[in-house]
Amino acid sequence: MYVGRFIVVAPDRAAYRVSSRSFPNRRVIEREGALTVAPTEDAPETDNPYISYNCLRTTGDSEHAVIGNGTQVDPITEKLELGYPPRDALVESLLALDYEKDDYDTPRIAGVVGEESYVGIVRRDAVIVEAVTEPTLVATYETDAPEQTDLGAIDPDAMAKELYEFDFEHPVCAAAVVAGDSGFETGFYNGA
Repeated sequence: MYVGRFIVVAPDRAAYRVSSRSFPNRRVIEREGALTVAPTEDAPETDNPYISYNCLRTTGDSEHAVIGNGTQVDPITEKLELGYPPRDALVESLLALDYEKDDYDTPRIAGVVGEESYVGIVRRDAVIVEAVTEPTLVATYETDAPEQTDLGAIDPDAMAKELYEFDFEHPVCAAAVVAGDSGFETGFYNGA
């Protein structure tokens, strides 16, 4: 089954996987304190604005980590740094940016990990933001409402690989973050 991009958010960790039929030539890279989805060196030129973006950032005070499938990661992070509660930062940013205006009306998905953890989605027909107490998955297609799932790994690199290997079609790359005593630890997996 093809669910597109998806995230899993738990109270103490989160992960994101890029799945793509149209633009598989992407990878996760570390850049300026963030994990960024970027084209590989052999990717064809494109003017598509949804191909490259920060998919994971942490706040400057290391109180929150934000994960998502697009440019909403940056304003959510900025609102958290300004003192917004996580739920409000998610709702306001998802509403302001709305779903992606591409051929598929791709939903935006995002999550916040911190003292309070949340997962959210904005689709053409709805905005859903929920607190999470168990690992919760939301995807851009098919599974486009939060639902509980399993996420066994607790190391960020292993978690990224676990998400990459979830039984959904067209995996491209994955990123993950884990809360620890001294802040957040991130990892990623770009396939074999």
